[in-house]
Amino acid sequence: MAEAAAPDRPPGAPRGVLAPLALAQFICSFAGSNMNVMINDISTDLDTTVQGVQITITIFLLVMAALMIPGGKLTDRYGRKRCFLAGLTVYGVGALLSAAAPGLGVLILGNSILEGVGTALLIPPVYILTTLLFTEVSSRARAFGTIMALGGVGAAAGPLIGGLITSGIGWRAAFVFQALVIAVIILLSRRIEDPLPPDPTRPFDTGGAVLSAVGLILVVMGILAADDNVWLMAGLLVLGALVLLWFFRWVRAKERAGKEPLLSTSLFRDRTSNLGLVTQNIQWLLLMGTSFTVAAYLQVVRGYDAIRTGVIFTAATLGLLATSLAAERLAQRYAQRALIMTGFVVTIAGIALLLAMVSGSPNPWAFAPGLLLIGLGLGVMLTPSVNIVQSSFPEERQGEISGLSRSVSNLGSSLGTAVAGTILVAGLSTHAYGAAMATLAVLGLAGLAAAALLPRGRARSRAVAS
Repeated sequence: MAEAAAPDRPPGAPRGVLAPLALAQFICSFAGSNMNVMINDISTDLDTTVQGVQITITIFLLVMAALMIPGGKLTDRYGRKRCFLAGLTVYGVGALLSAAAPGLGVLILGNSILEGVGTALLIPPVYILTTLLFTEVSSRARAFGTIMALGGVGAAAGPLIGGLITSGIGWRAAFVFQALVIAVIILLSRRIEDPLPPDPTRPFDTGGAVLSAVGLILVVMGILAADDNVWLMAGLLVLGALVLLWFFRWVRAKERAGKEPLLSTSLFRDRTSNLGLVTQNIQWLLLMGTSFTVAAYLQVVRGYDAIRTGVIFTAATLGLLATSLAAERLAQRYAQRALIMTGFVVTIAGIALLLAMVSGSPNPWAFAPGLLLIGLGLGVMLTPSVNIVQSSFPEERQGEISGLSRSVSNLGSSLGTAVAGTILVAGLSTHAYGAAMATLAVLGLAGLAAAALLPRGRARSRAVAS
């Protein structure tokens, strides 16, 4: 699929180079959502709780978000392909360790920590290499469309694939499946050539990396603590905000001293890019928040098994795949702003339908229309949001902006699972489900407002795709 989707390759992009990049995004997105249908199986087998599984998922997403900026920066120093392969290796080890986990602690080490670190190393090179190798308007739009399609499908199809594997073999086999896909990606990666040489003398801001990671971790931990202790939540959020403020002051001091910081403040001076980052964050927040909320509700409240829950999510997968693979045609006909706004409107409509299921039909397929709309909406806007941000900066800034972009997106995934999960585990019932979905709808409206502030007109759309 990935190879067929990119016939307009520029010089330097060998045949088949898109396949491993798109598969890498697929498996990382899959890892973030497939555990949603294993909640009951994992909690029973490892003698833990729904909250324990939720924490495992959230830590995985959080580690990705916290380390994505340093991961993007490391590509300049050690090379994009080298970081890509190193990340795949760490991820594969984590997947195998998770498959053999005797308890929740080892599962967190393998899935949350090692797979999270591996993802933070391998995902920035995916977007940097795509930007550098596919320089033509049509080829880059198609390449990003394919990568975002497989990423979205991985997140949306994670419950289905995970459900089939869990019901047919067991939840541990889902991690073996991840390891096998990683092995295939490593084999396919032989065709990738790094278009820019690494610069071993490039400085790395260790202090900035620690501060940014700690700040993000504290913020998400504060959200997770909301159902246990309001004062603890407030304390962690304030502390996280203070650490992030320290980080930005650290960056400014580095810049004034003429040194290279982890993240240049100039990345935040482009208004269009900033708005694009906001839309990216909320898009992944909605995808992962909806996935966790609906999956947990169907299994814990309605008592569906993993495979029945996964099959219901097929509607979201089909919707996301259909619109993501049409990204190039849509980009040629409509402005980026129009696509992103349309995507939010359709997604919010889907959430409204799912919200209506609180007291609606007991038929599980009644969830399909809402999930289909969410998939269609997200597929429409994922690619233009990435293209707006990624293409706003020159080649020499791709390491920084790729790390920032992926960090913002994965922070959205973390927040989606944390916010929706915190509301749910506070009381798994129809009322908690309704509150979680209503919260996601409000956040969707915030994303729509950010999209409405993007520049109008088709000129900007053509510029960001080049």
